[in-house]
Amino acid sequence: MDLVTVEGVIDPVVARFVERVVADGARRHVEAVVVLLDTPGGLDVSMRQIVQSILGSAVPVVVFVAPSGARAGSAGVFLTMAAHVAAMAPGTNVGAAHPVAFGGAPIPEAQEEKIVNDAAAYIRSLASRQGRNADWAEKAVRQSVSVTDREALRLKVIDLVARDVDELLVRLDGRKVATARGEIVLRTRDAERRDVKMSAPERLLHALVDPNIAYLLLILGLWALVAEFSHPGAILPGVAGVLSLILALVAFGSLPVNWAGVALLVLAIVLFLLDIKVTGFGLTVGGVVAFVLGTLMLYRPFKPAPPAMPRLAVDLRLMGVLLLGLLAFFLFVVSKAIQAQRVPVDRGMRSLVGARGRAITALAPGGTVLVRGEEWSAEAEQGPIPAGEDVTVVGSKGLTLRVVATSKPSEGSP
Repeated sequence: MDLVTVEGVIDPVVARFVERVVADGARRHVEAVVVLLDTPGGLDVSMRQIVQSILGSAVPVVVFVAPSGARAGSAGVFLTMAAHVAAMAPGTNVGAAHPVAFGGAPIPEAQEEKIVNDAAAYIRSLASRQGRNADWAEKAVRQSVSVTDREALRLKVIDLVARDVDELLVRLDGRKVATARGEIVLRTRDAERRDVKMSAPERLLHALVDPNIAYLLLILGLWALVAEFSHPGAILPGVAGVLSLILALVAFGSLPVNWAGVALLVLAIVLFLLDIKVTGFGLTVGGVVAFVLGTLMLYRPFKPAPPAMPRLAVDLRLMGVLLLGLLAFFLFVVSKAIQAQRVPVDRGMRSLVGARGRAITALAPGGTVLVRGEEWSAEAEQGPIPAGEDVTVVGSKGLTLRVVATSKPSEGSP
């Protein structure tokens, strides 16, 4: 007896997980696979993938809406209707499967009619196949009706009510179910149980599918790349940025993403970066507007899909924290750039006189030196200086430093 828990949004990761468990259970000839379900809904394609694995399974699949307080909403209703045995715990509910557009946006009337009719026909076929109340199932799609565990049992929406898994297995014992390999009599009372968990990669992918985590990875990835481009050679920001963006794209592959929102977020970062280069605050306003619009549009695609995932949106508190962080960072850099512009060049160059550095290239007489962490064009004043030699700044000519080899103490000197 395999027990698998499905909580939260039904996404492609969950679908592949359940499909794997059902297939593995069939190979090992387990007595049944029990799915403990608590979901507000999920992606249509993921729901249908699970339904197909249930209908094609040689091992009985029991959907148990549990524990108390759980629900089977939207896509969860379809899974309940498809199960060989449908059960609920006291204090649970099932229903409200009316299709809605991703992000909660209204569906155009003509398109909504087609989507609702398709979903209604599909859920009727599932309910009829398993001998359940097809009329109620259609109402769950067309009118978003929802019922409690007792009402569901009375209306023949489910097969039984059980307090917990122990009672469920006792009540399942001796029940006949029709699977893909024929009719099976369940022997669950003393069946050995095995809790099946997601693998580490599956848990990681499932966590990434969280809309806020995917959004955070996108912003941090873009921010890290900006840091790498601003300070070439740092390496770590570049690696972290690329990794974050790859993980964000993996997550977006399982989420209803509006790529116009992604483009606006990229534009916002570019505008903030340009504001540093031109040393002004004009582009900051445009960056803020693009950032806010991109965040609000990120999970509002133009194309709806039934039965839709519950409303997806970035947490506005997260958006506020990231926006304030970006503004603080870029405004600090811009202010420093403006201050640097106000310092006369000759005054800045004079401050380097006496500073010590190192010759990056050979000076014969011209070359490049590193002084105070910055690279400068330089000319040797007193003959060629080999690369790697320590140098001292003695003056400047325009933006070119004049340097001499730093004298070293003679051997034996104190």
